[in-house]
Amino acid sequence: MAARRVERSWDAYLERWSLTHATLPVLAVLAAGPRSQREVAGALKVTEQTMSRMLVGLEQVGYVRREPHTADRRRHVVAVTDAGLDALQAIDDPTVLERMVSASLTADQVRELRAMLLTIIAAERATGGDQG
Repeated sequence: MAARRVERSWDAYLERWSLTHATLPVLAVLAAGPRSQREVAGALKVTEQTMSRMLVGLEQVGYVRREPHTADRRRHVVAVTDAGLDALQAIDDPTVLERMVSASLTADQVRELRAMLLTIIAAERATGGDQG
């Protein structure tokens, strides 16, 4: 229940920029530079068909554009636009998510939660469970 509450709050926050928790990582990947649709799909571990649907939506709101590949005119690459970078920068406020997660917790509980989550992350990394 707690995870769903945070997810709903996060989705509502991202909606201000016409983004979702699925499309936001696309902009983050493309912020490093233009890539093929296949490369973006691979980086996010989704199918090319799923990526295609996400890119259509991001193109419609003006966050990405498709460009001819510089070395192979038969291919295209996807690039983030200035509007996409602006949205990514505006969203990049860690205090927003922290407020969503900790709204009903005391300061001591927030510290405990943070420590427990860091322990979980460290254990995942130590066992090779962190693949993302």
